[in-house]
Amino acid sequence: MIALVELGISNIGSVRHALQRTGWSGVEPATADSVSCASAIVIPGVGSFGDGMASLRQQGLIDPIRCAATSGVPVFGICLGMQLLGSESEEHGVHEGLGLIEGRVVKLAPTQPGFRVPNIGWCDVRVLRPGLLFDSSIGGCFYHVHSFHLVPKDEGAITAVIQYGGEQVVVAIERDNVAGVQFHPEKSQDDGLDLLAGFFRRLSTDVRSQGQPA
Repeated sequence: MIALVELGISNIGSVRHALQRTGWSGVEPATADSVSCASAIVIPGVGSFGDGMASLRQQGLIDPIRCAATSGVPVFGICLGMQLLGSESEEHGVHEGLGLIEGRVVKLAPTQPGFRVPNIGWCDVRVLRPGLLFDSSIGGCFYHVHSFHLVPKDEGAITAVIQYGGEQVVVAIERDNVAGVQFHPEKSQDDGLDLLAGFFRRLSTDVRSQGQPA
């Protein structure tokens, strides 16, 4: 069963539909109880970091997600969900994150003219190292909507980047069973569906058997 976190500040219908299209029919809303027995946890979202953490706190999900991650349950963050995996964010003040990937969420700072914040649109993603998210050095073109991005303290956690406004921006991270993407795979057509399908396919045999792909 995949526990899908509903932050209440975004429409997660497209994420649910994309997961189901990859063959995973066991997608349930995340609760404190379901997270503890999930075969994977997906945290999608758009909006501000502070609101996202407030939603997790109100639902009593912060400690259960942290405990599940520590026990080896795969956790996958999408867009705001990826940012929430970090230690803290500077968006509208300083906010503590889940701390599953040590790092800070900072604002985009393009140094070339013609690049706006937020970054909205399609960007070519360059893979730095294969893993659960990408099985080769081939990336793809993915849809982005963001003003902030997570900068991991350990560069070894960086999986993929884009070039935006003269700056290299981290858009995919991975550390053991925790992974995240800044872009929206559910809105990125075939490349996005391929990434989701590949991620869940490459999880451990035990996770795949619990997930019950259709």
